[in-house]
Amino acid sequence: MSIPNFPDKHKSHPIVTPEQHVAYFRQQGFIPDFPIPDSVIFCYEGNLLDRITSVESVEQVHGVGGGFYLLTETDNRVAVSGNNGIGAPGVSMLLEILIELGVKRFINVGIAGGLQKTSRVGDVVVCTSAIRDEGVSYHYLEDPSAPALPSENLTAALRQSLERDGIPYTQGSTWTTDAYFRETVEEILHYQKEGVVTVEMEAAALFAISSMRGVEMASGFVISDSVAELVWHPQILAQETHERLFRLYQAACATLNKTNKD
Repeated sequence: MSIPNFPDKHKSHPIVTPEQHVAYFRQQGFIPDFPIPDSVIFCYEGNLLDRITSVESVEQVHGVGGGFYLLTETDNRVAVSGNNGIGAPGVSMLLEILIELGVKRFINVGIAGGLQKTSRVGDVVVCTSAIRDEGVSYHYLEDPSAPALPSENLTAALRQSLERDGIPYTQGSTWTTDAYFRETVEEILHYQKEGVVTVEMEAAALFAISSMRGVEMASGFVISDSVAELVWHPQILAQETHERLFRLYQAACATLNKTNKD
C-alpha cells in the first residue's frame, strides 16, 4: 500500500486550507494581530527554548503553536517557535499556518541520532537532503521518488554563519522517520552504506511543504546520540549537546538576521 492511499490525491482540492484555518481562528480571537516576522527558527528541545527566552529579549505571542517568541533585538523580524511536540505532523501544520501568515524563511534546529562511525556526540550537521520515511511529505510532493530538499541559498548562508562563528560542522543527508522506537539494525546498516549522516523526525516533511509553498527552509542538527555501532549511545542530556545546540541556534539567528537585511 502506498502513501497517500488515494492515487489521484494531488489532483484534488483540500477541504480545509491554511487560509481558512487562520481566518477562523483569528475571528475567534485565538490568533492575535502581531508583527509578522520574516523568518522563524523551529526548535524542539525544551532546555534550548528555556535558554533562548532567558538570555534573549523576547516578546511572546500566544495562539501560535506551543511557544512563539519574537526576538525584539532583530526588530521582530526573526522569531523562535518551540514546545510544539516532536515529529513531523505537528510542526508541519504550524509551518503551513506561519506561511499563510506571511513568514518567508525558516531554519529547523534540533538534535539527531548519528549513523556514521566517524560522527561524534556534539557534532553539528548541516542537512543537504532528507530520505522520506515519514508520512507527511507524500501528501505534498506528487512524485513519491522525489527527494526532500532544503533551500540551497539558505543552507549555504547557514554554512557561512557557522564558518564565520568558528563552529565546526559536517554536512550530509538525513533519514526522517516517524517511528523512533522502530529504527532497526537492517535499516541502520543500509543507510550507513548509503552515507546518510543522521536520523531524525521532521526534516523531510518540512522540506516538502516548503518546496510546495515556495518558501525557504534549511535545517541543522546536533548529534545527541549514536546508533552507528548498532547499540544506542545516548548523550541527549549532556552539557556538550546543550552547548552546541545553543551555538547552532545562534548561527541560525545570525543567518536569518543577515538574510532579512540583504
